[in-house]
Amino acid sequence: MSNIKEQITDKINYAEDHYNALKGANALIIAMEWSEYRTPDIEGMEKDFEKKIFFDWRDLFDLFNMKELGYNYERICREN
Repeated sequence: MSNIKEQITDKINYAEDHYNALKGANALIIAMEWSEYRTPDIEGMEKDFEKKIFFDWRDLFDLFNMKELGYNYERICREN
């Protein structure tokens, strides 16, 4: 990440991990299928996640479960 910081400087905010990146965030976009994004602590994210707006571009989570947890959840399904 230090290489990116040198190139981009202070134009973006950096976080130690993906949970810390949610602190004060209004929205989350899942655009990767990496394993750490497949099984996040969805209920645990609530404490730092301000607006609970969730865009899932990889169709990883259950729509009804996310809505039940109070997320404004939008699935943008991938093409096969």
